[in-house]
Amino acid sequence: MIQVSEKMSNLQLELLRLYTRPISEEDLVAIRSFLANYFANKAIEEANRVWDEQNWSETKVNELLNSHLRTPYHHS
Repeated sequence: MIQVSEKMSNLQLELLRLYTRPISEEDLVAIRSFLANYFANKAIEEANRVWDEQNWSETKVNELLNSHLRTPYHHS
């Protein structure tokens, strides 16, 4: 078990402990939804923090949307 726990995150280990008991499909769907919403909200909070720290505006967003930031690939 030590090797497995070294490769898993603390969240994965906690979820494995949770799932040692039977869980209904309804509960599983609710837990998935909760986790998705939790991480989506964290991403939104971080995006809002960057927006505020960088003093972004609609102009900056449009500039980013219309920029080409990919590294060009050179075919040999």
